[in-house]
Amino acid sequence: MVCLGNICRSPMAEGILRKMIDEKNLSVQVDSAGTGNWHSGERPDKRAISTAKKFGVDISKLVARQIEVSDFENFDKIFVMDKSNYRTVVQMARSKEDSSKVELLMNLCFPGSDTEVPDPWSGDEDGFIPVFKMMEKACSSLIASLKIS
Repeated sequence: MVCLGNICRSPMAEGILRKMIDEKNLSVQVDSAGTGNWHSGERPDKRAISTAKKFGVDISKLVARQIEVSDFENFDKIFVMDKSNYRTVVQMARSKEDSSKVELLMNLCFPGSDTEVPDPWSGDEDGFIPVFKMMEKACSSLIASLKIS
């Protein structure tokens, strides 16, 4: 899960997906990162932590990091929150195979729509709730699409 600073959207998305994976007892690796390094080493925004907690998701121990080229090797899919994140991550790709791993998160529930997850950072805590619910819907679609053997 990738957003700009890895303190709002992507850690909430990571937490949502981790919770769903745990509930289904699946073995799936999940992480989050930012395209920028401004917040590397920091915990998520307190509004993101509070919002996630309201929905039973604990992201308080996550630590921001910047996406790395090695993430293309370590993950089958890289979900980004908006078109700017998409462009940045695709520019890092070393091959067509790498770039094919990058997808806008909301395309999971609205295929081909290229709907962006708005960045709630500049608003108040109320703006985090609809963002959380959007990502929860996308993560539900992802879980439903997994082939469980």
